[in-house]
Amino acid sequence: MDNPAPRAIVRGMEHDSDILIAGGGLNGLTLALAAAQAGLSSTVVDALPEAAARATNFDGRAYALALASQRMLARLGLWEALRADAQPMLDIKVTDGRVGDSAVFLGLHFDHAEIEEGPMGFMVEDRYLRRALLSAVEAEARVTLLSGTRIAGQEVLPQGATVTLEDGRGLSARVLIGADGRSSGTAQRAGITRTGWGYGQTALVCAIAHELPHNGVAHQFFMPPGPLAILPLTGNRSSIVWSEREGFAQEINALSDEKYLQVLRPRFGDFLGEISLAGERFTYPLGLTLANSWTADRLALVGDAAHGMHPIAGQGLNAGLRDIAALAHVWHHAARRGEDIASPQVLGRYAEWRRFDTATLAAGTDLFNRLYSNDNPLLRMGRDLGMAAVNRLPGLRRAFIREAAGLNGDLPDLMRA
Repeated sequence: MDNPAPRAIVRGMEHDSDILIAGGGLNGLTLALAAAQAGLSSTVVDALPEAAARATNFDGRAYALALASQRMLARLGLWEALRADAQPMLDIKVTDGRVGDSAVFLGLHFDHAEIEEGPMGFMVEDRYLRRALLSAVEAEARVTLLSGTRIAGQEVLPQGATVTLEDGRGLSARVLIGADGRSSGTAQRAGITRTGWGYGQTALVCAIAHELPHNGVAHQFFMPPGPLAILPLTGNRSSIVWSEREGFAQEINALSDEKYLQVLRPRFGDFLGEISLAGERFTYPLGLTLANSWTADRLALVGDAAHGMHPIAGQGLNAGLRDIAALAHVWHHAARRGEDIASPQVLGRYAEWRRFDTATLAAGTDLFNRLYSNDNPLLRMGRDLGMAAVNRLPGLRRAFIREAAGLNGDLPDLMRA
């Protein structure tokens, strides 16, 4: 699917588009739409073939979209296509326990009724979100999507950034954006290093069908090996992200479906009745990775290319969308002032805006995982006392709810009501 984007001319150099985006995943496509709304053209280079990107089968993947992220998708014209398949998250329950304790609630309870804005967020399956993005990109004249190809090389010149594709084609733009994941080739070719570490944990991910309704309640159950998130999908289904020690996780994943469920059931509990698999199963290693620089000459990173963290707070995609909203905000206001969107000053504003917020989030998820992924009796007692205290303080509880909904801090234009 190749849409003819208008060619941009900057300082006498003709470009294929204003922006080159390496990576056509959720972040890359969203950035192209956000840039188009600011009047900027994009070329998105996606390694995934278009047919695979448009697959309609449910593979178990789903995302917890904070309310601020939902607002952004609405501002980009995507929400009407997603509304019918989105499950509102009305409550969040946090439990600290051991295997077999998940049916007993002894922790935190966050109720969306404590804020005025509505649900704290929405669960949306990957297949629906990706399809809505692809349809919007196809309809947007300012976006060209090149599927099934990769960037093999890149170069930054005073007038712009150029890339060479695997098939030898060359492309140029005013600025190059890396939206190509934790192993970002864009960052590596620019000499940007990373800081991070693994947690010795693996996430087992799948969707579960259950007998009883979830009533829009999301559960985060902390166990010594790692947390288990149970996130409501439409119908009597939930998405789970189940963290286990690396070796044991691989043993579990190698089991048959029925034996897999036998291991899951005492962790999941029986509060939703009998459970069964409702999609594919997959795993990924858990760790923290942060780019040591968010920008370089005529280059910026967004999403996992800039930061990857533990899914303990469900903020992975939300953090990437916040990057995109901030970058689009900076570009929009810079363009109105006649500034070069690729100048160090403009890209520096984006990096400064997002660096502290992301570092704080990464430190928080790292601390929570280390604090809760153990069975130390003193830490357990301290955790339980802390959760009891938060439950008794409405103001603090409300602050946590607003944080989970993405409503705190300096919001970019696209995330404001």
